Amino acid sequence: MKLSALFLLLLSFNVSAITTDTAKLWLDRLSQSLRQLNFTTSFVVVKNNQAEPYHWLHGIGENDQELEILSRLNGPRRDVLRQGDIVSYIEPEIEPYSIISDEVHSPIPTIFRGDISDIEESYRFISVGRSRVLGRVAQLVRIVAKDKYRLSYWLWLDQQTGLLLKMAVLNRQGQLLEQVQFTHIEVTDKLSDNLEQLQNTELPAIITLNNQQKNTALPWQLGWLPQGFSKVKSNQHRLNSYNQDTSKSVDLMRFSDGLVDISVYVNPSQQTYREPEYAHDGAIMVFNYIVQGIEVGVVGNIPLATARKIAESIKYRPINEQKNHDQNKIQSSGNGSGNVQHPVREEKHD
Repeated sequence: MKLSALFLLLLSFNVSAITTDTAKLWLDRLSQSLRQLNFTTSFVVVKNNQAEPYHWLHGIGENDQELEILSRLNGPRRDVLRQGDIVSYIEPEIEPYSIISDEVHSPIPTIFRGDISDIEESYRFISVGRSRVLGRVAQLVRIVAKDKYRLSYWLWLDQQTGLLLKMAVLNRQGQLLEQVQFTHIEVTDKLSDNLEQLQNTELPAIITLNNQQKNTALPWQLGWLPQGFSKVKSNQHRLNSYNQDTSKSVDLMRFSDGLVDISVYVNPSQQTYREPEYAHDGAIMVFNYIVQGIEVGVVGNIPLATARKIAESIKYRPINEQKNHDQNKIQSSGNGSGNVQHPVREEKHD
């Protein structure tokens, strides 16, 4: 009887390892497909009982340059164009501009075109089985949060091309919060006409980062973050929803675990206290409250409890004290040179 139980335990471990390895192979294939294939797709983002349609084109041009066009089809038109490491934004009532970046921010997380092992510390990958989406055979892969502070993602990948056919974002209770459903997908051997035209188009001038877009030291620190999150940006940022006086700005800190970004906004307030307020926008949680004359806002694809715990952990620490604290950490580490560099990923676009 004991031998039988041991055999079943070993078998369960082996099956788990196989499903994880299979899932990672599928996710690696998705990454390659998003970077290497010529495709034309349409998809809708479904949340709050509303559907927002998009059109997305990707291809490989001359000298292996990646080309992309992402267009929002409802409401004011917004087009994002990419030629290699130059991304341009075309929006109404705003002068077109370009930035240096190799990412087009969209409802599809950018990690899906990168190295999925970067988020393995915080998520488990599970290959579930096959189903049918958009009339095509699809492999279901689950990206499951290892703790209660994150959401989970279900991906349906096209068996033939490896491309994404459907994505669902769920909370820990299995409730569907947001869904991306592809309605059309076409893979070709050559560039589409629109991408051919983009390849020969001169994009708007590249803007340089001003002081408010660069990383700057701020007198705030978080006492708590879910494991795996690290700071990727800190600066001052204009945000009218938190500050009605447009001549002022709020302090912004942005953190990421590779899959999810969390933005924390801090701003002095004339009020001493205000009860917490929160709202869901699909998978996005917006949490805001005032305590001891400080207004704190937390925005990200996270559960309410996570947003609340982050907001309540905010601490004021003067910049000079932070420098002394960091210097003491350097000296106590035994590093004779006293030079420790912390990698900071530059945020490409707000």
